[in-house]
Parts: sequence; structure tokens; C-alpha cells
Amino acid sequence: MNEAILVVDDEQVLARNLVRYLERQGYAAQSAGSAREALALLDSFRPDCALLDYNLPGMNGLQLMAALREREPDLPVVILTGHGNVQLAVEAMKAGAQNYLAKPVALDEVRLAIAEVLKRGRTEHALDYYKKRDSQGGIETLVGNSEPMRNVRQQLRQIVAAESQLREGAPPAVLITGETGTGKELVARALHFDGPRAEGPFVEINCAALPAQLLESELFGHERGAFTDAKQRKVGLVEAADGGTLFLDEIGDIDAQTQVKLLKLLEERSVRRLGSVRDVQVDVRIIAATHQPLEDMVRRGSFRADLYFRLRMVLIHLPALRDRGDDVLQLAERFLSEQRKRYGKPRLYLASGARDVLRGYGWPGNVRELRNMIEQAVLLGTQDAIEPRHLPVCETLSQMPPREQSAVPGAAAPTSAATQAQPVAGSAAAGSGGTPPSLLDAERSLILDALRRSRWNVTQAARLLNVSRDTMRYRIEKHQLHQDV
Repeated sequence: MNEAILVVDDEQVLARNLVRYLERQGYAAQSAGSAREALALLDSFRPDCALLDYNLPGMNGLQLMAALREREPDLPVVILTGHGNVQLAVEAMKAGAQNYLAKPVALDEVRLAIAEVLKRGRTEHALDYYKKRDSQGGIETLVGNSEPMRNVRQQLRQIVAAESQLREGAPPAVLITGETGTGKELVARALHFDGPRAEGPFVEINCAALPAQLLESELFGHERGAFTDAKQRKVGLVEAADGGTLFLDEIGDIDAQTQVKLLKLLEERSVRRLGSVRDVQVDVRIIAATHQPLEDMVRRGSFRADLYFRLRMVLIHLPALRDRGDDVLQLAERFLSEQRKRYGKPRLYLASGARDVLRGYGWPGNVRELRNMIEQAVLLGTQDAIEPRHLPVCETLSQMPPREQSAVPGAAAPTSAATQAQPVAGSAAAGSGGTPPSLLDAERSLILDALRRSRWNVTQAARLLNVSRDTMRYRIEKHQLHQDV
């Protein structure tokens, strides 16, 4: 079923014909012969639009509109009357009617008027989430000339080209994977604003930022009275994204009930508000993103297999910053340019030593960490050149024991001969001279040592290495570390 229309007219034959016609057009429709009857229907029927005759027994159409608006402030109204005149039309529009039709009226004219006000209402609900295209980036604004990033951009171009040839329906869902901070939101925006849905809304929500009950209400909306604090109807983000894109960040954090509803949305392209008995058809494309291993979650039973395969119709994996070579310098220059303008320091530049540090560091926090580091250096810098000592990573490394410094990718090697002679714990030795540890061996050793020092408290170990708890958990899983190691 589609949107619901309430027809209020004391001419029973006309009202009955309007209801039948609207039902043939795919709407759910009911009629009332008076204002009192209409108000009594409001709780059980909950219309998306009201078509009101002006001349009604006991209360005219404008008075009824005011009474309806007290209950449903956002309810769109079309006034219908056989006593049409310019003054009445002006009065109706001033009172808040979205349209005005004079009898006798063609049924097709009624259909067009209702469709127009419903579309306008959806657009207004989307305004809080809609961003103008000029302020967004596209595929070509994704920074980086490394092979992994060139491959990502090429994949995005192919997706956009294929979607441009789509004749009907929404394009398949896209799943973007990658570590925290790699820029998954930017890729989602690039797909939207370079694609055929660029003129529609781009609506985004971080699924990990809201409790399960609130997330469900935000996504699917609710009717007045659906729960204790639901004092009026709320259109959800799915409906707000109609004709555009809904971006679900951190999709791995949604609960089982919301997973079921998302699966229904993907399969049937319809949504049902909390407390409603009707489904509303929506034309929305879904882009989801996660840093979590969804395949492992499916095996553990914490994420639905059918939803996973629906979401990953198209899979895009973003590389970690440490795997992108000199992209880090391009990104650093981009962020530096932005922050110079922001803080009014136009002469700041990256000294060669600072560039070396940025190029060699392991970036556990990826692009987000780089951006924050550059902003901090600009904010606190007092000279024109940003030197290594101005970068927070150097301060972090200086506070680590020498053995741990040597294990951090890109860190300067300790200078004392005694320290240089110490092997990294866990590294392999070959013959009498030994061999340098591989990057993975060094990383594993550093993480394992931090876990042992913190007695396997992941949060404390993350603090020792100055990384996020999520990054630490990812590394533990990557190296398959267990407390008995």
C-alpha cells in the first residue's frame, strides 16, 4: 500500500467516487461526511494527506484544517469547494492549505494535486539532511595516485556508468568496507553526487551512534502514539531519502530487529512506520559501510546472512593509509591547505623531515588520524615550517621504550648501540647474525607486549600504543592473538 488519503465531503456520491478512484491509483483512502467524523477517524486511519470540502456541516473546511493541524501539524491539506472564488482561495492558502481545487473537478486533477503536495512534503522532511552538490565531493576529488586508490576510483566510475543505464527501480545496494578512518563516507558521497540520483537527497546516519530503539524510529519513522513520547507523526530517514540515497554507516552495529526491517526494505522497497498498519513504497538506494568483518559476524550468528548478501551486491574495499604510499603526502598537503585558511597561517609548510615522518608512520587511525594531526600541528605551530617535533606522533614515540619505538612503522631507529643490538621480541633469527623483523612481526610483537603489560586489558593496551580501542581489537583479530600466547 502507498500513502493514505482522507476525503471529507458531505456529498456521499462524490466522496465514494473519490475514494474508489484514489484506491485504483494505489492510495489507501477513507471518507468522512463531517468534521466530527473526520476527527474521530484520525487516530485509527492516520492519513498522509487530507482532501477537505469547504462546506461541511457544523464546521467548514478551514476550521477542520485547523483542528487537524492541532493533532497532526505536518499533515498536508487540499481544499475542495463548489463555491470557489479568489478570496476563498487566498484565505485557504494563508491558513496553510497546500492546494485549492474548485468544483466541478476532474478526478485526474485531484490525483495530480495530491501527488504534488505529498512530494513537496517528502522534500521538506529531507531538507535537514540534504546537502547541496556544490559543497560535496565527487569521484575525482578522492585524493591519491597510489594503485589501490586508482583502482577504487575506476570501480566507482564503472558503478556510476552502469547505474546511469538503469531503466527502472533503485540500483543494487553497495557495501563499503575498510578500517576506521579510511574515508568510507566520502566514497558514499562520491557515488551519490556523481551518479544519476545527484539531484535527490543524500541522507546519512551512523548506526553505532544511537540506541537500538531510537535507531529504528529514526530510520522508519513513527505514528503519533506509537510509544510513550510519540506526540506526533515523524517521517523516518528512509522516506526522507526517497528518490535519493540512504547511507548507513557502521551497519555492523544494528540489532536483530532492525536487520529484519532493513531486509524487508531491500527486498520489497517499502517501509512501515512504527505504530502503522500500512507500508509506504520508497525509491531509495542503499549504501552501507562498516569496519567490522561482517562475514565473521554471519558465521557467529550476530548478523543475518540474507541481509549481508543483499547489502554486498556491490562490494568496495578501501585500502588502509599505510598501504597507499605517497598518498599520505598528497592528503597532508590538502589538509594543510584547508587548515592554513582556517587558522589564518598562509605561510605554513611541511619541512622535509616532517614529510619523512608522515611517509613512514603506520597510521593506525588512517586518514582521519592524519587530518587531526595536521590540524593540531597548524593550531600549535609558531613558525612557518612544520618540523617533526610539531607532529604529535613524534611526541608519542618519544614516550615509548626504545624497543617499542623500533617496532612502530616509520619510527626513527634508536640511536644507542646497545639498543640497536637488542632484537625485537618475537622476531626470527637466522644463523648467528639474525634477520630484521618483518613489518607484521614487529607489529605483532608490539601489540602482544602491550597486552601483556596491561594484563590483556584491551582498553589499557590501546592507550599504551596511543591507538583507538577499535584499532587494537582489529589488530588482535588480525594476528589471531589469544591470552595464552
